[in-house]
Amino acid sequence: MKNLKKQRRIQVIIITFIALALSTALIGYAMRDGINFFRSPSEVLQQPPDKDEIFRIGGLVQEKSLVRGSGTVITFIVTDGNKSVPVEYSGILPDLFAEGQGMIATGKYVEEKFVASEILAKHDENYMPKEVIDTLKDQGVFKKVGN
Repeated sequence: MKNLKKQRRIQVIIITFIALALSTALIGYAMRDGINFFRSPSEVLQQPPDKDEIFRIGGLVQEKSLVRGSGTVITFIVTDGNKSVPVEYSGILPDLFAEGQGMIATGKYVEEKFVASEILAKHDENYMPKEVIDTLKDQGVFKKVGN
């Protein structure tokens, strides 16, 4: 009888570990597409990503670079003060998107340009995404607005 209880206990422990391993693998599999790394234009040009890699690029929209094409196609240049990367986006831009302002785009780097699937703009006159501020500070070109 004791041998049977010990055997059942071992089976329960083994099944628990298998279930834990399986659930961990499923969570990892589900999250693989949800993680997007941030890069500055300098980092993108220094180490170009794979053409299928989805990531975020951020910086300032270069002055006089915004060009509205036919339909909803928009092109502009994003810069971190040192390097610049052309961006192409098909869609409607956020209301607060403007030249000289901070932005972050999600997409892929294809044929020497960033093809964006999503664009995020600043929230108010003092807001800039943390990643963009950190990158601009590293480059020595960050200027605090306001206070």
